[in-house]
Amino acid sequence: MTDETLRTVRTINARPDTVFDVLADPSTHQDIDGTGWVREPLSGQRLTGVGQVFRMAMYHSNFGGMHYEVANRVEVFEPPHAIAWLPGQGEDDGELEFGGWFWRYDLEPIGEDTTRVTLTYDWSAVPATVRQEISFPPFAPDHLDNSLDHLARLVEDRAGVPR
Repeated sequence: MTDETLRTVRTINARPDTVFDVLADPSTHQDIDGTGWVREPLSGQRLTGVGQVFRMAMYHSNFGGMHYEVANRVEVFEPPHAIAWLPGQGEDDGELEFGGWFWRYDLEPIGEDTTRVTLTYDWSAVPATVRQEISFPPFAPDHLDNSLDHLARLVEDRAGVPR
């Protein structure tokens, strides 16, 4: 971890392809999110490759509550090893603006039905003008642990892992 990166690791009792399948489905992101900000996807498309943009409805309680949407561009798509996206804003006309932070999941098999998942939140490319408006990270560091706990429960339930 650097001053501009948060990273956490968790072992999930499922194969990497099962974990990747859940991460490539934006309809699961609300259940995975550890902040409570992520809402439903604004299209039903699964993630299929680098450059794809998927939009999510969001809600943040600052300033009395704010609904907004984010346009995420897939930056890494390497099934079943890694997936990452860069959040941004903008219309569907292709003129998207990105703030410089990204989310990345790296999946490493460590057994027949076990995966080590590393979640990284990196804001090293955020320009000074954005940093004047937003403090980074904009959430408590345990958000990443919460997210991986949620991911583990979701994946293990889908895989039929007994609790």
